[in-house]
Amino acid sequence: MTTVVAHHDIVKGKNHWLSSPVREERFGPLGVTNIRTFVDPQDPTKVALVMDVADMDALMAAMQEPWMGEAMAADGVAPETLRILLEEKPAGS
Repeated sequence: MTTVVAHHDIVKGKNHWLSSPVREERFGPLGVTNIRTFVDPQDPTKVALVMDVADMDALMAAMQEPWMGEAMAADGVAPETLRILLEEKPAGS
């Protein structure tokens, strides 16, 4: 299981993004669990997700599919701002 942080900007507003069911609908079938949402209190157009991903290859392949782009558009995500960070553990731990 890999813990992932994905942060990006949104264009449809914080409440729209927070209330959207699209994340669960699209990520759930990919084995993504424990999705948590975060909003920058100084700039609510900057948001992030933290999630547990069982299969990073499946997630990254899905990110290239047109339906994922449609999901991001529905959520109001500015796709050009998307950054994905992966949990890294120190060597030997």
